[in-house]
Amino acid sequence: MTEQTDAAEGTERRVRVVLVDDHRMFRAGVQAEIGRTEETGVEVVGEAADVDQAVTVITATRPEVVLLDVHLPGGGGVEVLRRCAGLAAAAERPVRFLALSVSDAAEDVIGVIRGGARGYVTKTITGADLVDSIFRVQEGDAVFSPRLAGFVLDAFASTDAPPVDEDLDRLTQREREVLRLIARGYAYKEIAKQLFISVKTVESHVSAVLRKLQLSNRHELTRWATARRLV
Repeated sequence: MTEQTDAAEGTERRVRVVLVDDHRMFRAGVQAEIGRTEETGVEVVGEAADVDQAVTVITATRPEVVLLDVHLPGGGGVEVLRRCAGLAAAAERPVRFLALSVSDAAEDVIGVIRGGARGYVTKTITGADLVDSIFRVQEGDAVFSPRLAGFVLDAFASTDAPPVDEDLDRLTQREREVLRLIARGYAYKEIAKQLFISVKTVESHVSAVLRKLQLSNRHELTRWATARRLV
């Protein structure tokens, strides 16, 4: 089949989508990238910035697909999945969830997949690939960014409960995100841009992580994260 035919068929497809992310600028960017319905076939029918808003909007609009951030005020993406479990399990017009997050941590991926999401992609995904992923999830496929599928396979292949890391559990989800990016060598400005927060907020999170883990500097943080395979 020719590319021209594929493109024509693509414009005939339609999918109704709700965006759930606590960063307004990111939602606006995604809307601008995928929400050109005549070109992409994606119709954004609602947005939400926290768990309560998400449940309300999803229940009211009954989209085919929800793009769901993992870390949200009010309990996170897992809580949205829990409260929308009935919609996801509906025999007719089920609502399917695709996680879209800056985090590529194994525990985040596994958590939302166990909660009922059909896939997990990171925010580095291109607009075209995101549109393709949305349609695949609508059709019932499982979709993952490269390497993330391995986390899921490993988790579901194992019958053992994951070990509890008391040090890691002291950190908030946002502090874990900052920790991973610091360990990967990102500068504070780069982290701020990646997470849509200010440099001052990044500095505050780094100080909190150092204090909670009783470490002295970012080099010790990097060694700590590497030893736990968080990088």
